[in-house]
Amino acid sequence: MNNTEYYDRLGVSKDASADEIKKAYRKLSKKYHPDINKEPGAEDKYKEVQEAYETLSDDQKRAAYDQYGAAGANGGFGGGAGGFGGFDGAGFGGFEDIFSSFFGGGGAAQNPNAPRQGDDLQYRVNLSFEEGIFGTEKEVSYQREAECHTCHGSGAKPGTSPVTCSKCHGSGAINVDTRTPLGMMRRQVTCDVCHGRGQVIQEPCATCHGSGHEKKAHTVTVKIPAGVETGQQIRLAGQGEAGYNGGPYGDLYVRIAVQASDKFEREGTTIHYRLDLNFVQAALGDVVHVPTVHGDVDLTIPEGTQTGKKFRLRGKGAPSLRGGAMGDQYVTVNVFTPTGLNDKQRAALKDFAEAGNINVTPKKKGFFDKVKDAFEGE
Repeated sequence: MNNTEYYDRLGVSKDASADEIKKAYRKLSKKYHPDINKEPGAEDKYKEVQEAYETLSDDQKRAAYDQYGAAGANGGFGGGAGGFGGFDGAGFGGFEDIFSSFFGGGGAAQNPNAPRQGDDLQYRVNLSFEEGIFGTEKEVSYQREAECHTCHGSGAKPGTSPVTCSKCHGSGAINVDTRTPLGMMRRQVTCDVCHGRGQVIQEPCATCHGSGHEKKAHTVTVKIPAGVETGQQIRLAGQGEAGYNGGPYGDLYVRIAVQASDKFEREGTTIHYRLDLNFVQAALGDVVHVPTVHGDVDLTIPEGTQTGKKFRLRGKGAPSLRGGAMGDQYVTVNVFTPTGLNDKQRAALKDFAEAGNINVTPKKKGFFDKVKDAFEGE
């Protein structure tokens, strides 16, 4: 972790004010709160935001974090009495590790040859509106760092093996003494011979040139569950990049992007549809065909239906990603006024208006209407 990760979690700069940090925290905590956001990974995001805010909202912890990172903020430097937090009488807690990393003091150094998991990868999958609702299977192909097929990850030419670095003796780090006004200070730096690996490859593999990895095309089948939405992710364990020193492969995160529909709008498990009716259907009532993602259904429109009226079609929505009952579809009516009436239709509407004592202001005649009337009069 570097000294900006907590700021990145909150989406603020390193010189952000306390008010900016608080504002960002409130926004993100509301967005990822487990009681509000049920998407996979939201709870982990919420915990990360909480952790970042607890440190950056405290002036003393923030100062320690800015200088020494998370270890300093959580008991290394500046977290307790006398400026040193986490003293537990059994090795100074976090301070011992920080002192070791800066000055080469006690504490166990990390083994550079220990197995490490490979990097994670991300892949975007585009789905149609219907695929997002009903689920599907997709084959995804991508390039990834795989274990070298020649040296099987060792980086050394077949028949040879890496040897322990003679300068750092396998630790991957060396101690450097520096003269200061306070005397000689010792610090630990990465070994310049093995570059932190603790081993030296004297005869590199001809295929991977000593890296132990090679770029390979990889294909995997992804099962997309019913009910997924844009922004959600599916984790495929072990489908990322090759590990180090015999460590496991990383993971592949498949990010979902669902295309919009030209008919429907989706809101979680609910689907919305707008139904256009002419004023005759709305006034007299009708039985109309309504499309749903599950097929067309007949919907009875009662007489006197107004614009904005909503009808509920139970079980015609989208499934819940976590299982359970199917959502519903809501049909919202939009009554439209016809244009381009013929003479018969116009006469019928005038009769309707007279029967209902509806006063309609006559349309003011234009020049051509007057000419027409003059000819018809002759």
